Amino acid sequence: MSTAANPAAGHRPTGPSDPAAAGSRPSGRPSASRPSGPRPSGPKGQLARKVLLTLGVGAVIVYCLAPFYWMVVSSLRRTSDIFEMSALPSPLSFENYGAVFGPDQGFARALVNSLVVAGTTTVCALVLAIFTAYAVARLRFRFKKTILSTIIAMSMFPVVSIVVPLLRLFTDIGWINTYQAMILPSMSFALPLAVWNLTVFFRQLPDDLEQAAMIDGCTRGQAFRKIMLPLAAPGVFTTAIITFIAAWNEFLIALSMTNKAELQTATVAISKFTGATEFETPFGSQMAAGVLVTIPLVIMVVIFQRRIVAGLTAGAEK
Repeated sequence: MSTAANPAAGHRPTGPSDPAAAGSRPSGRPSASRPSGPRPSGPKGQLARKVLLTLGVGAVIVYCLAPFYWMVVSSLRRTSDIFEMSALPSPLSFENYGAVFGPDQGFARALVNSLVVAGTTTVCALVLAIFTAYAVARLRFRFKKTILSTIIAMSMFPVVSIVVPLLRLFTDIGWINTYQAMILPSMSFALPLAVWNLTVFFRQLPDDLEQAAMIDGCTRGQAFRKIMLPLAAPGVFTTAIITFIAAWNEFLIALSMTNKAELQTATVAISKFTGATEFETPFGSQMAAGVLVTIPLVIMVVIFQRRIVAGLTAGAEK
């Protein structure tokens, strides 16, 4: 008998019920294998993450605000109670604030001097930084990266290293006990930071806007003034506030370049507060003066907080 006559002897028919064929054919059902990625966390994991985040943020807030809180509490204590460790002053006293504005302290004049020095430094540094940052960010010329690196390197010198040469120079040209003797050295540290910040902002602005304005008939200067500068307003505000705070808190230059009480800034005036006797340190008056010096900065940040956040986060997302 031939094999063709008996199909079962030479060929085995396959069908859906054949286990061998079923194992070799792809199944239409999805695979039941586990996903390779991380398993999603449950409600307990999300809760633990939120608790840890809240504790971390709270610890940072307490760490930052605790010195200021203790300064405010100490400024509201009586002189005889200044070394008490209670969380709140008892009884409440404003005698330290009255002593700060006493006629022998000259603190009101010192606040005006700080405002003049910090304000002038901020305006001058901002004007120069805007044009410099725009040129570095938008124009093409040789050694651009070298120039920017040099600008940043100039801010790395410590203040104490340049005070003595500047003191000698300003003495020779008669600038001691003048505002410019405090403004120009402060600009040497504020200007590099301002140039660096604004360069980053100008680089993030699209080139198409400036080119479209020039196609419509604007010169490069008009495109910069009408298009680029308004778009860079968040960065300009952020840089201005950072520069103002740095100039407002400056101490060593103001201490070295002035020896007249009517030209001293607030930080220098606080360091020279005197007590009732030669060897008494007026901690209460110094704390009250520290609160008064901090208030303008807090008000400025509260007023411009939206622009500060917009400036700090500009360019974070494409």
